[in-house]
Amino acid sequence: MSGQAPDRAGRGLAEKALGRVRFEEEALTYADQVYQVARHLAGSKEEAEELMQETYARAFRSWRSYTPGTNMRAWLLRILTNINIDRGRQKQRQPSARSLEDGDYSLYDRLEEVAGPGSAEDEERLLHRLSQSDIVDALTALPHDFRDVLVLVDLSEFSYQETAQILSIPIGTVMSRLHRARRLLRQSLASSLGGGT
Repeated sequence: MSGQAPDRAGRGLAEKALGRVRFEEEALTYADQVYQVARHLAGSKEEAEELMQETYARAFRSWRSYTPGTNMRAWLLRILTNINIDRGRQKQRQPSARSLEDGDYSLYDRLEEVAGPGSAEDEERLLHRLSQSDIVDALTALPHDFRDVLVLVDLSEFSYQETAQILSIPIGTVMSRLHRARRLLRQSLASSLGGGT
C-alpha cells in the first residue's frame, strides 16, 4: 500500500514535467512569428530580441496558465504586447513626452505643406522612395496603443476579434485605433519624404 502512493506521486511529477516540455516545444514553434511582431513593435533589432526573450521567459514562468488546445500564437502575442505596452508606459512617464494631439496636428500640417492636395498615384510614387529605415522609424514613432493594433492587424494579419482578445480591448477600440494609427503612419511617412526632398 505505502509503495503505491510514491508511485502515483512519481507519475504525477513525470506527467507534469512532460506537460511542460510539450508546452515549451509548442511555444518555440512560434518563435519566428513572435520575433517578426516584436521587430515591428521595437525600434531596433536588439530591442526586438529583448522583447522576444522577455516574452518567452514570462511564458515559460506562467506555462500553467495556458489552456492546452487554445490559440498558443495569440497567447504568446498577448504576452508580447503586454510587455511592449508596459515598456511604452515607462517611456511615456519621461518628461520629454509630448501630447499626442499636438503631434497629430503638426504631422497633419506638415503633410499639407509637403504633399499638398495630391492624388493617390502621387502617394504611391512617394511611398516607393521610402527606405526601410524610414518605415521602421515611422512605425516606432507611433504611440504604443496605436502601433500594437497596427502591427497585429496589418502586419500579423490577425482579425479585429483576435486583436481585441490579444489586447483585452473592445473591437470598436481596435477599429478606431487602427484607423488613427494608419492615418498617423501615412502622415509621418509623408513628412519624412518631404524632409528629404
